[in-house]
Amino acid sequence: MSDSSGWYYCLTHQAVEQGKGCKGPDRMGPYPDEATAARALEIARERTRAADEADRQYRGGDA
Repeated sequence: MSDSSGWYYCLTHQAVEQGKGCKGPDRMGPYPDEATAARALEIARERTRAADEADRQYRGGDA
């Protein structure tokens, strides 16, 4: 049975959830599929690194 409300990564339980689950502040998503939700922390680290690099570039390369 499929739930169309997306996949999430629960920070409290460190587990993937589909549809309704833990409270919104305790989870990341929605993601399009279970495999992507399982990579939520890795995706967040990649996005943080990219944002940090963009900030360095914006400030002239030093920071």
